[in-house]
Amino acid sequence: LAAFVRLRLLPSARCLFDEPVQVTVTGLRSRQLVSIRARSIDQKNITFCSSATYKADERGEIDLGRDPSLSGSYVGVEPMGLLWSMTADAVHKKFLKTHSSIPQVVKFSVHEEGKGSRMLAETTNERLLIGDGVTRVPVRYKHIRGALFVPLGPGPFPAVLDLYTFGADLSEKRPSLLASRGFVVLTVALHNDMSKDINEIHLDYFEEAVEFLRQQDKVGSKGVGVMSLSKSADLALSIASYLSGVEATVWINGCSANTAFPLYYKNTQLHPPLLFDPKKLKPVESGAFNCKHCVDDTKAEKNKATLIPIEQAKGRFLFVASEDDQNWDSKAYMNQMVDRLRQHRKENFECLCYPGAGHYLEPPYGPYCKSSIHSLARKPVLWGGEARSHAAAEVHLWTKVQDFFRSTLMHKARLNEAKL
Repeated sequence: LAAFVRLRLLPSARCLFDEPVQVTVTGLRSRQLVSIRARSIDQKNITFCSSATYKADERGEIDLGRDPSLSGSYVGVEPMGLLWSMTADAVHKKFLKTHSSIPQVVKFSVHEEGKGSRMLAETTNERLLIGDGVTRVPVRYKHIRGALFVPLGPGPFPAVLDLYTFGADLSEKRPSLLASRGFVVLTVALHNDMSKDINEIHLDYFEEAVEFLRQQDKVGSKGVGVMSLSKSADLALSIASYLSGVEATVWINGCSANTAFPLYYKNTQLHPPLLFDPKKLKPVESGAFNCKHCVDDTKAEKNKATLIPIEQAKGRFLFVASEDDQNWDSKAYMNQMVDRLRQHRKENFECLCYPGAGHYLEPPYGPYCKSSIHSLARKPVLWGGEARSHAAAEVHLWTKVQDFFRSTLMHKARLNEAKL
């Protein structure tokens, strides 16, 4: 029988990381029960796996876009469930794939159910982080340390500054995928020397990054977009509020105040930090900690100076909050910012809320991360969310982000073209 079983990935076994594939099996016995598995190894050599039980139709066929999983890592009809439900073979691990040149490789296989679980068929899905023709250029400009991703073709393209939070490596997944979708993207670390402990952050560094991005030949937008998540989201607010040339800001699960480090511009302190109290970490059964209530209250009088004056921003905002963010209360911060803008008679924003989603909203189809090491707490923390809802939020948000940047930045590019 195994010789006749075929496992296929359509339209192709090679695709971009953010593209869905149709998984089908043919050649099984009528109504045969099988398990379909997925396995992938990240750059730290951690193995991530998932498995789901399916029943073939009367023709001996299974289509994950049509047929429900009966048990396993998820149940119900979930065409990409095998990807987002993969879990690590070690606790508190986030799937790491930071280098744009190295694709994610996923092994899909079909196994007989029951004794022995003999493998009937297998195939490999190569999920690329960078599209054909996109170039990656290491950047060493003034103080900036990062990478520039430029799409194939003459342009003009909208420009996006992608802010990565912490870690020794810049994660290139989001910027390289955005470039594959038609954006010129510069990704930078939050500090020009990530090997050192940070004591303060300087806005001048990001001013250089915006200036560098606007100078690029293929950039058509007059201003740039800023993409951010978590700590980098409050930096994005400051960049939009204090610096010129920013037309569009995507704030994902951030804070309304400057957090963790004092923020300087031209050697003058703009904001003290809203502080994080590690003593408020609450242990949970899994060995991780809940850090949702570790950050000081943004509404307290003593913390007024930490709040970012977003009403000064000239561009548009897309605020995105996960309702089950366990890192901090993103939704409350978003509501606070909306109130602030409305008090100043500003309507330059739109909001997205995702029930059941957790803190780490990233490009879609990566394994959902329940808990991992927090870069400030230096302990494993819960990120929140429920895997299925979180995965659906990532799919929806990824399209919304691209639409937001295109609609906000491209009208300027078209105006520039018309003048030529």
